[in-house]
Amino acid sequence: MPLSEHEQRLLDEMERNLYGHDADVTSTAFVGMPRPNYRAIVLGVILALAGLGGLLAGVMTHMIVIGIVGFVLMFVGVLVAAKPGAPATPTDKKPRSAGSSFMQRMEQRWDERDGGRL
Repeated sequence: MPLSEHEQRLLDEMERNLYGHDADVTSTAFVGMPRPNYRAIVLGVILALAGLGGLLAGVMTHMIVIGIVGFVLMFVGVLVAAKPGAPATPTDKKPRSAGSSFMQRMEQRWDERDGGRL
């Protein structure tokens, strides 16, 4: 069922508002979020797996000390993997020669594809 003229105008207005605010949201979405530290994650996973192996070995051999050491190693591995990374810093990028942002170029391409009607 096609939209009425009023519904189509409301939909077009909502789209314009969405595109207008979309650039603001994407530019501030990841500010202040730490970057993942992949070395710490890999090291933590390796330690956790080694600790799990030690825990299982301690249970199978009935040696409580090996099980406790395995559990501690597994716990340390999880802590190392969950350690927050370095805070995100803004990169010193040169401005584009065109002087337009990614979102502006995408909006321009959308308008051109749509035939410029809004």
